[in-house]
Amino acid sequence: MGIFIFILGLLIGSFLNVCIYRVPKGESVAFPPSHCTSCSTKIKSYDLIPVISYIFLGGKCRGCGEKISIRYPILELFTGIMFYLTYIQYGLTLYTLKFIILISILIVTAMIDFDTHYTYSYITYSGIAIGVIFMLIEKFYLNQAIITYLIGLGIGVLVIGAIVFLTRGMGEGDIEIAALCGIFIGWQNTLAMLLLSFVLGAVYGITLIIFRQKSRKDEIAFGPFLAMGSIIAIFWGNRLISIYSGLFF
Repeated sequence: MGIFIFILGLLIGSFLNVCIYRVPKGESVAFPPSHCTSCSTKIKSYDLIPVISYIFLGGKCRGCGEKISIRYPILELFTGIMFYLTYIQYGLTLYTLKFIILISILIVTAMIDFDTHYTYSYITYSGIAIGVIFMLIEKFYLNQAIITYLIGLGIGVLVIGAIVFLTRGMGEGDIEIAALCGIFIGWQNTLAMLLLSFVLGAVYGITLIIFRQKSRKDEIAFGPFLAMGSIIAIFWGNRLISIYSGLFF
């Protein structure tokens, strides 16, 4: 089953690449079929095999020889690995389905934010709606308390919202991403997610400044760090909270 989940992740990752490229352009993610962005040649089905096709094609379009970004197979492989790790940790359960959906939404949102510094509300709000559905399923079918998810949403909105409106150091789209993460992962993991995102964002920003790739006045998309923090929290959030609590209490 683990191999099947991994392959599913590769296939979903390929579709996520399409979303990341087409959504900012206002194009349909379904039509037209996949084609080379340079020569517009329709890509054959045997050239659409995640990761493998890239390797056999030597990273170039079969039609025009234009280089294909290495980001495509990397994202496919990353998605496959995340799906597999989620299955290994949570098994064949509702939580695995919930978290692979969240991870997929976060990958699209984070990469679009990284490329364009823009968050598409219809993606984040749709994700929040899906999170609410999972919350209700857990409540009525698994008899799980939903308060942890509502508090998680509230913490995400309040913390990131305060930063946005008091300092203007982030965009309003970051509030939506934080809310999305909170409704899926609960309040404890939301705390871990926020801590991780601030640390990762700071390290990234300082590194860019040191190497003079950015100045202190330049904007840096924070959505990717919220996404990374959330994904890490899915796997190790409780452990990180325990370690952090042990250091100070």
